[in-house]
Amino acid sequence: MLALSSSTRYFMYREPTDMRFGINSLAGLVRSKLGFDPMNGDVFVFLGKRSNQIRLLHWDRDGFAMYIKKLERGTFERPILAGNSITSGQLSLLLQGVRLGSVSYRKRYTPLKRV
Repeated sequence: MLALSSSTRYFMYREPTDMRFGINSLAGLVRSKLGFDPMNGDVFVFLGKRSNQIRLLHWDRDGFAMYIKKLERGTFERPILAGNSITSGQLSLLLQGVRLGSVSYRKRYTPLKRV
């Protein structure tokens, strides 16, 4: 079962994806286009051309799991990201249909990274 967690990394495939693709085809996109190993435990997010279907690919210790959500009405927002990374919070809002551009985050403490 997939639980969105801040300890997991999430990566969004930027281009519209053929929603007929299965696990092997999506894993191939992760390897060839994103340059990641799909078996590293990260979650990879794919949106269809019409933006009404989303697929999440995740390696779950002993096999792949693919989660699919297809909307009966409406679309998912295709987020504008600096890189391929998306946070668990952004993904949760995306799945709930919240417009990401209208979300404003309150200030929070972030520790300085030591080199």
